[in-house]
Amino acid sequence: MKKLALLASLIALLALAPAQAQTRAVAIFAGGCFWCMEPPFDKLDGVLATTSGYIGGTKADPTYEQVTSGRTGHYEALQVEYDPARVSYQQLLDVFWRNIDPLDAAGQFCDKGPQYRSGIFALDDSQRAMAEASRAALEKSGKLPGRIVTEILPAAKFYPAEAYHQDYYRKNSASYTYYRWSCGRDRRLEKLWGPAPKS
Repeated sequence: MKKLALLASLIALLALAPAQAQTRAVAIFAGGCFWCMEPPFDKLDGVLATTSGYIGGTKADPTYEQVTSGRTGHYEALQVEYDPARVSYQQLLDVFWRNIDPLDAAGQFCDKGPQYRSGIFALDDSQRAMAEASRAALEKSGKLPGRIVTEILPAAKFYPAEAYHQDYYRKNSASYTYYRWSCGRDRRLEKLWGPAPKS
């Protein structure tokens, strides 16, 4: 009898496994300095983890020094792991747009160079379609005083950045806060989008 109960429990667990696997999805965004992209996603209910890293270049296993030279073709980017039952990809797109300057083709805020360009890296056709619709709706809205230059690209291999970059805003809050202020990020975001929503 005990064996039958144990077998039934194992079958029930196996039946749940595919459903549990579906509660974790991935999105990748580039919005300039990856330190600054972590906080708005980390505070979203349903975001399970964020990882700063590099994507879109030609060099395998790039280092921070190589990427910041602007010669590898990589973007500084953020990989967002999330539970689609709690937060949608559309909500992630909304947070992404609100935290970048989509009009700047040269980089983001005080950081200039190809490694600081903004971009959405679609992992499948569904993400690409939603990203394109989101960009088109934003362009049509007339909210922004210029043309959106943020690209939507197919996701390539994502390389996590060095450990000291992960959660930098938490581990080095004073230097992060000073960098963000001196870079003028929040001033430009407020000019483009209005006051930041209350968290």
